[in-house]
Amino acid sequence: MSETSTGRAPLPLILIIKFVLNVAMAWFLATQLDQYFQLTGGLGAYVVVGALLTLMNMIVRPLLHIITLPLKLFATLAAVIIVQAGFVQLTVMIVRKMDPAVLTLEIFGGLWGWIVVAVILGFGNWLIKVALK
Repeated sequence: MSETSTGRAPLPLILIIKFVLNVAMAWFLATQLDQYFQLTGGLGAYVVVGALLTLMNMIVRPLLHIITLPLKLFATLAAVIIVQAGFVQLTVMIVRKMDPAVLTLEIFGGLWGWIVVAVILGFGNWLIKVALK
C-alpha cells in the first residue's frame, strides 16, 4: 500500500475503504438489528445503500456541519457556562461552611447574575491558564 507525501493513504483507497465499511454497516444493521433497520434487495441493496451513505458523508455532512455551527457554538458555550457555574456554586457552598465573621460570598441577580459571574470567572481562568503556559 503506497502512501502519499502526507503519510495518508491515497484518496481513492480511502473512499473504497469507507464504501466497504458502509456496506458492512448496512449489512450488520439489516441482519442483526432488523427490528430497527430493514433492507430488502440482497447484495445489490447493500451496495446501493453503502454507496449512498458514503456519498452523503462526503457531500451532505460538511454542509450540515456548516449549517449547524451556530448551534454547536451555542451548545459549547452553554456547557462551559454550566460547568463554571457549578464551580462557583461549590465555592459558595464551601464559603458558607466558614465563619461568617471572617468572610461571606453571595451571588446576586438571579440566573443572570450567576451567568455573568460564571462567564467572567471562566474567561479570567482561561486567560490565566493561557498566560502561564
